[in-house]
Amino acid sequence: MLKGAIFDMDGLMFDTEQIWQKNWNRIADEMGITLAEEFKYNICGTSGRLMDSVCEKYYGVEDGATVSSVVKQRVHDDLIEFTPEKPGIHEILEFFREKGVRMAVASSSAEEVIRRNLKNTNTEDYIEAVVSGIGMANGKPAPDIFLKAADMLGLDPKDCYVFEDAFNGVTAGYNAGCRTIMIPDMSQPTDEIRAMATGGVYDSLLSALEALKNE
Repeated sequence: MLKGAIFDMDGLMFDTEQIWQKNWNRIADEMGITLAEEFKYNICGTSGRLMDSVCEKYYGVEDGATVSSVVKQRVHDDLIEFTPEKPGIHEILEFFREKGVRMAVASSSAEEVIRRNLKNTNTEDYIEAVVSGIGMANGKPAPDIFLKAADMLGLDPKDCYVFEDAFNGVTAGYNAGCRTIMIPDMSQPTDEIRAMATGGVYDSLLSALEALKNE
């Protein structure tokens, strides 16, 4: 059993990635364009300039922030009062608490959104550190966000699990040197991504929990 566990949020802890995708597609419809299938793989887990550059490519705009800012606000409004949970989130958090494992959330979403979702789902008391990708120089797939989370927990990255659902996040966890566990949400792993999920690939947090109990 490692000493720390760092969780992504959208699509991993909470079933919110579907809300992001709904709004990405809604604004595309309003603009009269159809997003290519690979858009959802490239946008998941991004933040800041990388998110905007993906928007520029797929929406054909000069400034991706004109799209991303609208989508962020719509997602924010959708999640104000209710945050849909992924099965097993409470069980795995409680398991880690009982084992003395320190926990953090490292998400590309804004800190305000992270903390509100934690409060809405009564999971905030499990989490010692919150790291937002907003304003971070290098977002996922760079390892910076997970390195910062490990540092805030006072742990070496190699002593931390990272739980992720998206390709960019798995790559970031692997690059940080963490034991990365993938719980696929919008996309199934390629062979390359599977190799970077050094802690395994599971169909749910509950399945991952059962495997952890046997470590």
